[in-house]
Amino acid sequence: MQTDIWVAIILAAIGTYALRVGPLLWTQRHFNKHKASNTEARLPTWLSVLGPLMIAAMLGTSLIPKVPSASSWFATVVGTLVTILVWRKFKSLGLPVFCGVLSFGLALTATFNWL
Repeated sequence: MQTDIWVAIILAAIGTYALRVGPLLWTQRHFNKHKASNTEARLPTWLSVLGPLMIAAMLGTSLIPKVPSASSWFATVVGTLVTILVWRKFKSLGLPVFCGVLSFGLALTATFNWL
């Protein structure tokens, strides 16, 4: 691999990490400040509204296949259904995502081999 690709990968990883750790550190500092002054700390209203909206936006963009074809739409539907079913059974985050991605990949591979 060329150096340019590695630099881009590392910058994307650092940016992704910063986007996740920034709000975590801000929230921890916010709660620690209230704990030190013996007051009740609450999350801001905008965070309780913005958080679910951002998750819904990521979900919406990730459900649309990159190359719209019958096999990619089929794999998307299979992956989504498996994710929902596993989540309803276990009520966790990691296992449903893993099973959904795995079933998406298997369904996409199976439809490409079948066609």
